[in-house]
Amino acid sequence: MTRLKRNAAAFGAAALMLAACGSAGQEDQGSLYGQLRQIAAPAVARATGQADQAAAPEAPLSAEEMAARALAANPAPLILVGLESSGSMQVMAMVGQNGNMRTYMTPNEQALIIRSGMLTGTKGLGHDLSVAEVEGTAALIRARRAGQATRTNRYIGGDGVERPLPMNCTVALGEGKNFSFAGSGWNATQVVETCQGGGMEVQNSYLVTASGQIPVSRQWIGPDLGYVTIQTIRP
Repeated sequence: MTRLKRNAAAFGAAALMLAACGSAGQEDQGSLYGQLRQIAAPAVARATGQADQAAAPEAPLSAEEMAARALAANPAPLILVGLESSGSMQVMAMVGQNGNMRTYMTPNEQALIIRSGMLTGTKGLGHDLSVAEVEGTAALIRARRAGQATRTNRYIGGDGVERPLPMNCTVALGEGKNFSFAGSGWNATQVVETCQGGGMEVQNSYLVTASGQIPVSRQWIGPDLGYVTIQTIRP
């Protein structure tokens, strides 16, 4: 099986994760997801007439339900974020923009920093990506053009010392895909970025439109946090 096919399978699994039910961790009060959750059903009497007990918890919301509630509650640009290492899924709202650099954040200040669809940093997650220098690969990815380029991910260790991870990357094109989510329709091409460095290999997947937008992606944060899947709710 080729690398592109292997990565397509992983990307498909990530997409299924976004469509699946959320985890218990998403109900934390600090997350937007938790704020949008309905209050649990009231206690009901047992059929035997004994003491009341809590009803079974309601089924977690689907990705579409989470998106619909977020759209109704927040007028800002929104993304749906799935962190594979924890199995959590939550909505993040844009809280700042500088040119094409956007910061998306939850109320408890967990954040992703994204430049034109490319993940360039995280905050508040632990083992954060300090900054990703992705200019070379980003140009190929947004143009939907195959080629080779480099990227450097930078991390701050527990001792406060920055540790760069330079990687050599190959960008390849996959199949086209038409899909819809949160009331928006998209026509995009799969682009796969395979990078090697520091004794490891990572594969990032993007769905890229003809205009260079990236409405869906699966991107590697780092060796501790692994991959995050990002899906646009409101551009």
